[in-house]
Amino acid sequence: MLFHKYASPKVFYVLAGQLIPWFAVATLILLGYGLYQGLFVAPPDYQQGESVRIMFIHVPAAWLSMFAYMVLATAGAIGLIWNMRLADMAATAAAPIGASFTLLALVTGSMWGKPMWGTWWAWDARLTSELLLFFLYLGFMALQAAIDEPRRAARAGALLALVGVVNIPVIHFSVQWWNTLHQPASVSAINKIGTPAIHPSLLVPLLIMAVAFTLFFATVLLMRIRAEILHRERHTGWVAELVKP
Repeated sequence: MLFHKYASPKVFYVLAGQLIPWFAVATLILLGYGLYQGLFVAPPDYQQGESVRIMFIHVPAAWLSMFAYMVLATAGAIGLIWNMRLADMAATAAAPIGASFTLLALVTGSMWGKPMWGTWWAWDARLTSELLLFFLYLGFMALQAAIDEPRRAARAGALLALVGVVNIPVIHFSVQWWNTLHQPASVSAINKIGTPAIHPSLLVPLLIMAVAFTLFFATVLLMRIRAEILHRERHTGWVAELVKP
């Protein structure tokens, strides 16, 4: 089966090396185009003014902070249930990337909050649950670093990640469940006449940036998995052959 074939670190290492250039080029094209459209072409918002441009970084970063955690938790579950080493490596590789996106979402959210709310930080339900997500990433990485044996570290990290999954729907639905300062979803919202609540001049570059950030995540994830494979498989014959001068 293809699933078992590409679960082999050796086979996946080669496949990832073939995919990375394609993902990287697509990331650069879409990121450049999305930034140009968002920062220079899109008009100011009638309420937020020029501050709306922070959204083109903040929203994709926030989306990737949750998506990366789901990748981490899913990989951890696969490694825990099927004892798949590649899944353990993927979870380890995803954690720092997800933490970086979460930090970026928190920073850009604070930058947006200062002119909109008059403060850099408020213990809003969305902000607080996103901060908790950042601590979950840090806890996962700290737990794995504290355990020397890779398999035990992977199991402990997977259990923590699966417990933390409950925070993802809290982040997503917090603006609906509680009366929060954070604005409700704009991309998926529909106005009274059945069209998207956000104007296409803002929606299109926002979606382009979301795709660009996702491709960037995939590119860096594959690069980190390849590095993790080389580290964990460094004593095997195929890696020794690969790095032979």
